Amino acid sequence: MTRWLFALESEPSERMQIACRAQHIERWTIPRSDYPEGRKAYYQWRQACGRMHGRRAAEIMADCGYQAAECEKVETILTKRELRQDADTQLLEDVACMVFLERYFADFYEEKADYDREKWLRIVRRTWGKMSPRGHEAALKLAEGMPAHLLELLQEALAGADE
Repeated sequence: MTRWLFALESEPSERMQIACRAQHIERWTIPRSDYPEGRKAYYQWRQACGRMHGRRAAEIMADCGYQAAECEKVETILTKRELRQDADTQLLEDVACMVFLERYFADFYEEKADYDREKWLRIVRRTWGKMSPRGHEAALKLAEGMPAHLLELLQEALAGADE
């Protein structure tokens, strides 16, 4: 996360560095297994985690003497409530998407080999849709080094997104 933060923003604010590092703070306290299977439950879990991460990061920051406004801002960034409207929240989402594409996409693809092509195209399009133009540019550069089958999937997803 930190490496991609600095790759996308040469001089990120201290609050962005904190938000990046706190994105999954104490995630183990809300196990995925506490929620049923399925996409709806997965999103409920993710939202619960985001709220907890934001609250926890804000508490730690307050304990360390940060001003309430900075604590609240980091909490807002981590909950992603203002995605698209807030530049910091969008930057965090771009960073998270880049980490996924670089570190987890290939393994996830292998792990979920039973997914049909349309489901994969939706996943890629959804990921792409959460990113800003800056994130798109970085993702396209990263894609040049992806395995051929993933690059092909990305290209197909993006071509279909224009239709």
